[in-house]
Order: sequence, then C-alpha cells, then structure tokens
Amino acid sequence: MSETKAARPILAKFCEGVGIDIGFGGSAIVPNAITFDMNKGYCDSLEGHKQILRGDCKSLPYICDEAFDYVYSSHLLEDFSYKELIPILREWRRILKKDGLLVTNCPDQQKFLAHCAKTGQPLNLAHKEQDFSLNKFREMANKAGAWEEVFVEPNAGSYSWYLVLRKK
Repeated sequence: MSETKAARPILAKFCEGVGIDIGFGGSAIVPNAITFDMNKGYCDSLEGHKQILRGDCKSLPYICDEAFDYVYSSHLLEDFSYKELIPILREWRRILKKDGLLVTNCPDQQKFLAHCAKTGQPLNLAHKEQDFSLNKFREMANKAGAWEEVFVEPNAGSYSWYLVLRKK
C-alpha cells in the first residue's frame, strides 16, 4: 500500500479546491489533484491515477503565484538536505494562496531506521538527514515563512507523521 493511500482517510479532507500533489508517485491524494512528479516513468499508475505534470519540485516557474488552495506531498521532503529544503518550501509557499494549506506526510528518520532494522525492510538511501523529524521539519518550514499549524499527527503508522500548515 502506498504511503498516500494509507494517509488518504485522514489527509484528503485538507485537499479541497484546486491543488497539486507533488511527488505523486502513482497514488494521488484526491482524484482531482494535479499530479506532479519527476520525469522518470516509475509513477505510471498504482491506482489508475495519471501523472499530469513532470519536473523538478525545487523550481516551479510555470506555476503562477498563489495558484493553489493546497500543496500535498508524501514521503518526498526527506529526500532533500535542510539547505535544499528551505528554498523548496519557499517555492511551494509561493504557489499557495493566502490561507492555502501545505499538507505533508513524512517519515521520522530514526523511527524509519528502527522499523527497517526490526522488519528487514531495506533502507531508503535517498533520505538525506539522519535527524529528519516532525520538529526539524517545523523548524525548516518556519524559516521559509509564516505558517499556522492546522493539524498534526506525530505517530502515523510505524514511522510517519502528518502535518498541515496554513500559509499566513
């Protein structure tokens, strides 16, 4: 089961209006999300969802300022260093409308490592920061701009957390 499919019952309610699912990976958070991922063909379709946009999530110059009601991302942000993460969050914040929502589903790296050790699941070598966590992400998000915390679930599944922030 995809991380998004597992999160859908809780996070889909925050994905209303016009929004983008960045790093979609074949499983869209809601049926009408604009799905966005890299140029690689690994995200053809897990659940019948089609990819709409391709590119690099670090720079979205073809998307207007304040275009979206929400930006959703699942298990992507941990693939960047903290130095990279702040500009990415600024860019995603730019494309959010005022009061728009940043809806995130991410792993706690230390819980993920413990889960892998316990279950034999292979490590994800794309994860960049060994201390990536909800609190570290909050710190990075606050460096990218002003947010209001709308929803948090610090213990989602075996190793993930959910956080919904409203752009101030």
